[in-house]
Amino acid sequence: MTRRNETAYAILGLLTAGCSSGYDIKRMIDTSLNHFWKISYGQIYPMLTKLHEEGLADVTEQHEPGKTARKEYTITEKGKAALTEWLESPLEGLSAEKNEVLLKLFFSRHQNRETTIKLLHDYKDQLTARHKTYETIEAGIRNEACPSPDARYWLMTLDFGKRRTEAGISWCTDTIEQLTREEEARS
Repeated sequence: MTRRNETAYAILGLLTAGCSSGYDIKRMIDTSLNHFWKISYGQIYPMLTKLHEEGLADVTEQHEPGKTARKEYTITEKGKAALTEWLESPLEGLSAEKNEVLLKLFFSRHQNRETTIKLLHDYKDQLTARHKTYETIEAGIRNEACPSPDARYWLMTLDFGKRRTEAGISWCTDTIEQLTREEEARS
């Protein structure tokens, strides 16, 4: 398997978390990974096929009368070894993150200050909504009748998202206050 294809490792990891079909994987991505790792629906099935071709996943077809056969995937021992090797390898550096609000703020000298302040208020509102989503996800994980053995790690990942969102909200508040003071001083 290509060493740098983190999407493949994400899907292998999801196979260990009880996701067995492309639909299950997509649903899990939408409710968890999507908050920090984007995988499009169009990547899932080709990657599952590739993992199967490389011997990292097995596939079986489940047939139900009147329905299209459902492919179910399981991780193989070779797949578990590849996942473990990747998990235990050092990080190769921090990836660059794209943030539209920071890009717009960087060039905000070329727009009305009120527009910049509104942009920051909107961003703060979006972060606040995201934080509430994280709290809902956390409550769901904590209230599981049969908790997953992965739950403690999911909560750690979620804590990162919550803290990052809280920092973003705080940054918005401070930046809005700074821009507002500067606007008032100019008046």
